[in-house]
Amino acid sequence: MTKICIVYTHHKLGDLIWQLPYIKAISDHHKENIDLVVREKTQAKNILKDLKYINQINYNNFRKGLSYWIDVFKLTNLFLNKKYEFVYILDKVNKPAIAARLAGIKNIIGPGIGNQKKWLTVSKVLSDEDWKLNYSEQSQKLLKINSIEINNIYPEIEIDINNFKDGNKDLLLSGKKIAFGVDSFEDYKMWFEDSFIELADLLYEKKIFNHIYLICSPDKSYISKKIIENSKRNYFIDCSNKDLKGVILAIKNSDFFVGNNSGPMNLAAALGVKSFGLIANDPVSELKYSKVIPITPDDYVDNVWNRDREGMKKLKVDNVFNFIINSL
Repeated sequence: MTKICIVYTHHKLGDLIWQLPYIKAISDHHKENIDLVVREKTQAKNILKDLKYINQINYNNFRKGLSYWIDVFKLTNLFLNKKYEFVYILDKVNKPAIAARLAGIKNIIGPGIGNQKKWLTVSKVLSDEDWKLNYSEQSQKLLKINSIEINNIYPEIEIDINNFKDGNKDLLLSGKKIAFGVDSFEDYKMWFEDSFIELADLLYEKKIFNHIYLICSPDKSYISKKIIENSKRNYFIDCSNKDLKGVILAIKNSDFFVGNNSGPMNLAAALGVKSFGLIANDPVSELKYSKVIPITPDDYVDNVWNRDREGMKKLKVDNVFNFIINSL
């Protein structure tokens, strides 16, 4: 049996989800299940535990400063104890490559952008210009130069939500449910609270739902609370106090998801729930390897970043409503 480890160091849930097709492709190529090393913040042990091509998930927080070398030491010990034959690194970070070298791993494969190439055991690497590619395209090129075929470019997550019902009985309501993803790691990607309220009113008039889950992180719970307070409607369900298990349960119980460009949006699409992405201030082309259905303003220009949240007002409520209705 060939023992394989794949390392991905980015902390955002959405970024990890984008890498799932390439993680599976490596597993398929070797005809072996793989181990995964990711940041704890991704909560991968909750969301990926039912994927059959993953054996074990280990956490490493990939810190800086003095903790940098503590994390290298932890990775080196993991690689030594597991006796991996292959370590794949799906980003340009040096730390896992250094640890793999110290552990004597014979096959260390990564993009090799910047100094990372010094620590790899392969000569085929991406060019330094390839850092301009998005993360999906970098991984696609990495696999291509290593003759690894990608059979499906869309992230897919299989999960048994029955394991998530304990402690979340309040989410198991009768009637039709939909989900709104109302926050984002970057504030400039967030549609305004009043816009979500107006959209809910229009959808309610069409009897599209009985309840709306408001998907929101705890640190931005003020957003979901503002929506509930300003709307004075009792059909909103605040999920800002829920952990990732509760969020997944809410999304899987929804007929569709509407939300900002964020981890929950990518999670919904990967879970097989129809997902509408509200895109006005960032490149919609980044979603071309996703099943997210983007909704953009009439005068939208792709591949332009606007870090002013006011730009999200270009996405008119009536247009979003009509787009959704015509897509159902």
